[in-house]
Amino acid sequence: MKQTKQIRLRDVRIGGGAPVSVQSMTNTDTRDAQATLAQIRALAEAGCDVVRCAVPDAQAAEALKAICAASPIPVVADIHFDYRLALASIEAGVDKIRLNPGNIGGADRVHAVVQAAKERRIPIRIGVNSGSVEKHILEKFGGPTPEAMVESALYHAGLLGDCGFDDICISIKSSSVPDTMQAYLLAHEKTAYPLHLGVTEAGTEYMGTVKSAAGIGGLLALGVGDTIRVSLTDDPVKEVYAAKAILKAVGCAEEGINVVSCPTCGRTRIDLIGIAREVERRCMEIRGKRLKVAVMGCAVNGPGEAREADLGIAGGDGVGLLFRRGEIIKKVPQEQLVDVLMEEIAHFEGE
Repeated sequence: MKQTKQIRLRDVRIGGGAPVSVQSMTNTDTRDAQATLAQIRALAEAGCDVVRCAVPDAQAAEALKAICAASPIPVVADIHFDYRLALASIEAGVDKIRLNPGNIGGADRVHAVVQAAKERRIPIRIGVNSGSVEKHILEKFGGPTPEAMVESALYHAGLLGDCGFDDICISIKSSSVPDTMQAYLLAHEKTAYPLHLGVTEAGTEYMGTVKSAAGIGGLLALGVGDTIRVSLTDDPVKEVYAAKAILKAVGCAEEGINVVSCPTCGRTRIDLIGIAREVERRCMEIRGKRLKVAVMGCAVNGPGEAREADLGIAGGDGVGLLFRRGEIIKKVPQEQLVDVLMEEIAHFEGE
């Protein structure tokens, strides 16, 4: 597996074999520092590693001083076009900036931003999507193809490289899952910079999660990607939950409880859907453990079918089973199944 260059945001390492980190973006008005901090704290509590804030004007950049000073996780300033906002954000104490150097003016402006970033030892993320590719590159490739997006990203990286700066992360996103995947696979071949994965304009919680799971999860399964953001038209906290679930699904999560459950069938004699949802909800709140938990509908076949799970429950008719790696531990009244399972998870130490 190809190893990328490593960058650092406070104590969060990205690339170079570090664990895949989860990012999100606030949707509060950054100028309202207290509201933004409240959302950042909620994101951190959900398991977010890095947060990005929009910086549309000087007042937002000024608010970053209070935000960065109190944020429990690294803060990224999202800059478009105005290099002065990048300089102000760096001065305010951000841990990274997202900026495309080709969009902020001449070489003197790029040099000014690079020097400020070097002095503060903060990285720069280049973010290209299908709607931001330069005109001359679009003409060359006949549209915002994966090849065009990668060339655009490398063009911007080259501008930073010309200033002697390589503390860089790259994102190359499209609303098309196949185009997104092709672009990242190509970038993975062409550069050693860490890659920030995402599907842009993915949609609502349902469709956005599905598209992100297909694109981000597919790339991670191929060994591509160092940090991820699931973009949803919804509460940003839901982005974090979706991202953590994707990491669990492809085995990239260092910790967390992976809940598996069987589909219902004619043998089911318990409220399997409700029980599975309750177990999943309660497991999302648990930190510091890594294990697989099964919720099965059939007491006859369930323990055997889910023998690879660390712990599990299987339903019967009024009574269920608690099992560990396929071995039945005890019978439990149906109404106590979830509570008994959660107690067993709390005391589970592994082997």
